[in-house]
Amino acid sequence: MASIYGNQHRKLQDSFDTRKLADRIEEITVKQEFDEDTKCFIETRDMFFLSTIDHTGRPTVSYKGGDPGFVKMIDNTTLAFPSYDGNGMYMSMGNITENNKIGMLFIAFDRPHRIRVHGLASIDKNDPLLSEYKEADLVVRVKLTDFWQNCPRYIHRYHKEDSSRYVPRISCETPLAGWKQTDIVQDVLSKEDSEKAKKLGVIEIGEWIEKIKAGDPSA
Repeated sequence: MASIYGNQHRKLQDSFDTRKLADRIEEITVKQEFDEDTKCFIETRDMFFLSTIDHTGRPTVSYKGGDPGFVKMIDNTTLAFPSYDGNGMYMSMGNITENNKIGMLFIAFDRPHRIRVHGLASIDKNDPLLSEYKEADLVVRVKLTDFWQNCPRYIHRYHKEDSSRYVPRISCETPLAGWKQTDIVQDVLSKEDSEKAKKLGVIEIGEWIEKIKAGDPSA
């Protein structure tokens, strides 16, 4: 197995006298297969941060949220998650089709605890798992490269207040995204979303921004 460290990591480790410590951490924490504890931890998360690389080589980070279990462990080296309706930019999904190297950061803010995952991603509009995710556009499968548990030292402790009402659920109709009601996007919405926005009532962009600032749950 190749080391996770490169020359620049080694230079910094040597300058701060942490090379031996870094080697020990790699030895005891970096793994190429998910164990049962890690599988359970990931499948009980309701969010994670996804890092992808765009067409210019820039790293980008995106928040991905859902109900617990929206990330599924397929086997000891594979996981999957849905791509739900977003803002129509398809930044993360587009990046994956050009460069399939990704990073995922799973955090439990109430403990605290976090797992860093690296892998090779692929997307499929006809993945059989689509039937298990209401309103998902795509399913992303990630083949594990390596993962490890990160130090929890600087994770602030938070407790969840509520789940997002926009997560697609079998038990209810998914509301239209609040920003799709704003006046500045009405001429570029899909026909379906345009009809929904008109039914709910078009609002000014400033009104929606104020709702966000105020923490209005309808935003």
